[in-house]
Amino acid sequence: MYNELFVNVLIGCIMSHIVIGTLANRQITKLLHMNRICNLFGIKYPIIQGGMVWCSGWRLASAVSNAGGLGLIGAGSMHPETLREHIQKCKAATDKPFGVNIPLMYPEIDILINMVIEEGVKIVFTSAGNPKTWTEHLHEHGIIVAHVVASTKFAAKCEEAGVDAIVAEGFEAGGHNGREETTTLCLIPAVRQITTVPLIAAGGIGSGESILAAMALGADGVQIGTRFALTEESSAHFTFKDRCLRLNEGDTQLTLKQLSPVRLVKNDFFKQVEEAESRGATTDELRTLLGKGRAKKGIFEGDLFEGELEIGQVASCIHKLQTVDEVMKELVEDFNAALNRVNELKRFI
Repeated sequence: MYNELFVNVLIGCIMSHIVIGTLANRQITKLLHMNRICNLFGIKYPIIQGGMVWCSGWRLASAVSNAGGLGLIGAGSMHPETLREHIQKCKAATDKPFGVNIPLMYPEIDILINMVIEEGVKIVFTSAGNPKTWTEHLHEHGIIVAHVVASTKFAAKCEEAGVDAIVAEGFEAGGHNGREETTTLCLIPAVRQITTVPLIAAGGIGSGESILAAMALGADGVQIGTRFALTEESSAHFTFKDRCLRLNEGDTQLTLKQLSPVRLVKNDFFKQVEEAESRGATTDELRTLLGKGRAKKGIFEGDLFEGELEIGQVASCIHKLQTVDEVMKELVEDFNAALNRVNELKRFI
């Protein structure tokens, strides 16, 4: 009798767990259907892959799009015809939405803009410049525009410029960064308070739990760079990926603040910059030290000593090389599990 009672109780618990899990998954699905980023870009998950230099080619962008996110080709490290080739290959590799990230400081910016229009790209993320410059022109050609900022000041300018979405990036992010050094935890609610357009959080996000945290702060979606830079589909050199997968917290730091703040791994080149800055090097001297092609040398060619190794703080939480499919599956599962845990918390009274 006791065995039968135990079995019935066990079955009841299992069925309750299944029902609760099913209801939770339905709730998650409903939330995603209501999500402004998913609706804006026509994607399954509100997860955007950052358009990183020397990492974000057509293979990475198409893989992320095929997995339900939004893949971005990073135009900042491409000559115009190289970008055209990547766009065309991305079209062939996916029938899902994808976009192009264009730094507005690019010397041949008008050529790149015209090219994405000619190639029928429907989504453009801009950064490092005034969003007013090209947003209206891109809109005239039916292109959705998002712009990357690091402060509330520039977020307000984005809304004035009429962008469709704002990416607010905290200083945890790898690569070039804002001078304000505001963390994502502080930046997202601050931007949310002064803007109404869809908001994408970036900087230090690399897990399902951090996606949920960003949404709790007011973001509609997230942009993830480092986690995707360290995938098999990323065009970064294997030695760069391997080095970044072995980083500890504190192994990256913001530097070159006199020129343009950038988060780098503390390698030999980083130490040269620190020494130059400590002895009062001028901006011209720093530019000479930086030279040309440092990021390519480090990220794409794998020079771990003299190259510029751009990666975010969250690299210290990533320890294995995965495919994009594996990463996306993990992000979604961990987000769902975190949401279920949060739903079990008691309300404050």
